[in-house]
Amino acid sequence: MEKREKFSSRLGFILISAGCAIGLGNVWRFPYITGKYGGGAFVLMYLFFLVILGLPIVVMELSVGRGSQKSSAMSFNALEPSGSKWHIFRYFSMAGNYLLMMFYTTIGGWMLAYFVKMTKGDFAGADTAEVEAVFSALTSNRNAMLFWMVLISVAALLICSMGLQKGVELITKVMMSSLLVIMIVLVIRAMTLPDAMEGLKFYLLPDFGKMGEAGIKEAVFAAMGQAFFTLSVGVGSLAIFGSYIGRERSLAGEAVSITALDTFVAVVAGLIIFPACFAFDVNPGEGPGLVFVTLPNVFREMPGGRIWGSLFFLFMTFAALSTIVAVFQNIIQFARDLWGWPLKKSVIVNGGLLILLSIPCVLGMTDWSSFTVGGKNIMDMEDFIVSNNLLPLGSMVYLLFCVTRYGWGWDNFLREANAGEGMRFPSGRGARFYLTFILPLIVFGIFIQGYISMILK
Repeated sequence: MEKREKFSSRLGFILISAGCAIGLGNVWRFPYITGKYGGGAFVLMYLFFLVILGLPIVVMELSVGRGSQKSSAMSFNALEPSGSKWHIFRYFSMAGNYLLMMFYTTIGGWMLAYFVKMTKGDFAGADTAEVEAVFSALTSNRNAMLFWMVLISVAALLICSMGLQKGVELITKVMMSSLLVIMIVLVIRAMTLPDAMEGLKFYLLPDFGKMGEAGIKEAVFAAMGQAFFTLSVGVGSLAIFGSYIGRERSLAGEAVSITALDTFVAVVAGLIIFPACFAFDVNPGEGPGLVFVTLPNVFREMPGGRIWGSLFFLFMTFAALSTIVAVFQNIIQFARDLWGWPLKKSVIVNGGLLILLSIPCVLGMTDWSSFTVGGKNIMDMEDFIVSNNLLPLGSMVYLLFCVTRYGWGWDNFLREANAGEGMRFPSGRGARFYLTFILPLIVFGIFIQGYISMILK
């Protein structure tokens, strides 16, 4: 068995963990729902739920990873009481990571394709209908989508094949640092556009009247859902990075740093999008249309739009690729923990399998477009299984494993979470009662709400 690698620095751990959490939903969902549910009022509600919902489970995932020194393929085996069955969850964890990459690599490929298209000037002189046609042409072209999906997958696999420190950590540091610099440059440009202040007012000023119009209940569930899902907790995507760090620092402070960076990217994305959309009187809609239709229309109207658009899609490509690299690293480590495979073998076998399993997502939008389950195509179904099932239920597993005597247990969890210098995880009776009895009910409520929302659509 090879000696387990470690991060070379705390910064590398924070950046790659945040890179795993920072995803495309930070850009095409958070700004939109913030504006829809009252701007600054919603942001405050979101931050509150982030602290009471997301942060504790992040600390628990990291603790299980560091305490076991294993990925989720073997972490429960190492920590569970003798004779218990918590380790069965590893199959769901591994499935969740694979399922996530089976559609996320396709979307990441779109980002890379649009960076190239914007850099080449494909949108120059195009009208609104022609910009929409570019996205339609891409998502109906099987061979083009396969090419971009394979390209971004191979890039991620090559990074992972270089090892933890020289590949994953080093490249992610460069990507995340570049991502943050690009975002700041784009914010400065957005702020100098005409009517930028109107966009900022819409985005950030508390408007409880708008929240009331949208529905207080809906706003609360939207804030809870965003706070919960933005961190990608529940399938061991973060636990793996806990297994690569020492016990010099406590995990609550590390979790706060990861969460703060994830939130920073989400909030700053809105500082780019809303001023730009208001400057050119474009509706900042939700979902892929915002990124692939709305914003290219904004950039084509903007002086120097080809440059700003290229920078934006480079930022989006880095956001997607950082997540893909992080989850690929987790998947590659599964086989190394389970069977003791060397790095290169795990990269080749898992890489080939990941690319093959990602093909149905592409076919689901082209050759197999008539195939649906409950009105959902293959991509939407894979997304639903991960986001609405495996993430909340997996979070429940980590939560109960850490707080009950039938699992790892409260004392063992606290000992691991609070080892080292830094912020301490709350250890009082109130915190334990909340985490044991209240938070599981909230997580289950989010799980049920996902199905209710699907039925009502």
